[in-house]
Amino acid sequence: MAKKTLDELRVEIDALDKEIQSLIGARAQLASAVAEVKKASEDQSVFYRPEREAQVLRKIIDRNDNLLKDKDMAHIFREIMSACLALEQPLNIAYLGPEGTFTQEAALKHFGHAVSTLDCGSIDEIFHQVEKGNAHYGVVPIENSSNGVIGGTVDMLYSQGLKICGEVEISIQHQLMMADQSQEIKAIYAHQQALDQCQRWLSNHYPNADLKPVASNALAARLVKDEPHAAAIASEAALSLYELERVAKNIEDKTGNVTRFLVLANEEVAPSGKDKTSILVVTKHESGALLDLLAPFKEQDINILQLARHPIPGVKWEYLFLIDVEGHQQEAQVQTALEKVADTVLKVDILGSYPVAVL
Repeated sequence: MAKKTLDELRVEIDALDKEIQSLIGARAQLASAVAEVKKASEDQSVFYRPEREAQVLRKIIDRNDNLLKDKDMAHIFREIMSACLALEQPLNIAYLGPEGTFTQEAALKHFGHAVSTLDCGSIDEIFHQVEKGNAHYGVVPIENSSNGVIGGTVDMLYSQGLKICGEVEISIQHQLMMADQSQEIKAIYAHQQALDQCQRWLSNHYPNADLKPVASNALAARLVKDEPHAAAIASEAALSLYELERVAKNIEDKTGNVTRFLVLANEEVAPSGKDKTSILVVTKHESGALLDLLAPFKEQDINILQLARHPIPGVKWEYLFLIDVEGHQQEAQVQTALEKVADTVLKVDILGSYPVAVL
C-alpha cells in the first residue's frame, strides 16, 4: 500500500480535529447540565470536587495506551475539565504574586487556565482572601526538596482554620535574566530561597555582585526590567512575561529541585481512593512523647510520608510537628490512629485529607 501524501494526512487530521471539537462541545453541554442539577440540589454551593477530578485524571492515565505520554494526556484533559468547570462556576484562585511566580504556575497546573487568579502580596493574605470568601481556593508553598518546610505556611496553618483540599508539585528551574544582557551585572535580585538554591553557582560566576533579596522572584524580574546592570533569578514564565533576556539557564545548584504546594479551602474533601492526611501536633513535654505520637500509626500499619518539626508561633522553645500520612481520615485505620494520637498529645489539628497529586 502506498504511503499517504502530506495533503492526505492533513485532511485526516482536520477531520479528527473537527470530531474532537464536537466531542468537547458535547462534554461542555453535559457540564452545564451538571451545573443545573447542582443548583437545584441542597449541595449547590460546591461545584468543584477535588476528589472527583483526581479520580477522572487517574482513569485517563490508567487507560492511556497511545503515543502520548500519560502526563501529557492528563494535562490535555486537565484543561478541558477546567474550561467545562468554568461554565458551571468560574473559580477565583488566590496565589503568591505578582504574575510569573512559581505559585501561580502551581495554581494553573492544578486548576487549569480557565480559572481567574488573584495575586496576593504574602502567604498570610492568601489565607485571609480564602477565609473571607474573596477567593474560592488558595495555593501556598509548603516544602521544597532543597530547603525543607516553608515556615510562614506552617504558621498560618497553625493559626487559621482553612482545610487542605489538594496538593501540586512543581519542578523548580531558576533562570538568570536582565533587560540587556550585554551590560555588566552588578546586582542580582531574587527571593532569599532562590538565592540560597543558587548560592554556589552565583559564587562561581558573579562573586562580586550585590545579592538583593525581595519578596518573590517575579517581583525581582519586574524590578530589573527598568534597572541597568541588574539581573533577576526567576522562572521561565517571568522571563517571557516581563520580556527580559536570558543570561543563564537552570542555575540551581541541585538538579531535581521540587516545591510542593497545598491547595486551601473552607470545606473538607471526600475520599478519592488515593489520599493523604495532614495534621499538626503539639506533644507533651516528657520522655517518649514523640514515640507515643508515632506508635498509633505503626499499630494501624499507616505509612508516615512526612514528619517536620517547627517552632510554635509566639512561644519560645516550644515546637509542633507537621505530619503527613497515607490514607483519608474517613478510613477506619486512619480514624483509629488519629483518635489514639489525640489521647496522647496536648493538641492535634487535622488540616485535611486530600487526593495525592496526579499531575
